[in-house]
Amino acid sequence: MTAGPLFDTRPVLTHDAVLAMLQNGAARATEIGQPQCLVVVDASGEVMGSLRMSGAKYLSLQSATAKARTAASTGAATGGMPDDFAAKLAAATGNAVTNLPGGLPVKMDGQIAGAVGVGSGTGDQDVAVGEAMLASVGADALT
Repeated sequence: MTAGPLFDTRPVLTHDAVLAMLQNGAARATEIGQPQCLVVVDASGEVMGSLRMSGAKYLSLQSATAKARTAASTGAATGGMPDDFAAKLAAATGNAVTNLPGGLPVKMDGQIAGAVGVGSGTGDQDVAVGEAMLASVGADALT
């Protein structure tokens, strides 16, 4: 038996945090005039909440989910992988991992609590809405 911690002490997202992120994300999307699909996952990549705003592309809900799960798994924002590596990783995971911008990890004091995924706009719009979602819960700024 290895000597190590028996319990995980990472921060955990609550439903109140999820609701705040969805609400703040929708407000930012409305402000920039781009309806979005918003997804929040926990640290294991399980969806805790999602919203497809009126007028958002319905298939973007799938890409937003993949973005959130990728950010939770990697602990980094999506969109920064080299293209050849991203294509191989997507193939190896049955397209569960994506390199599209708009997936952002939710970190509290450097520890992953979950992630958000945003889709239906340009990459820059998706990231801006995701950043608003993180700000609503006081998550660490992206580095």
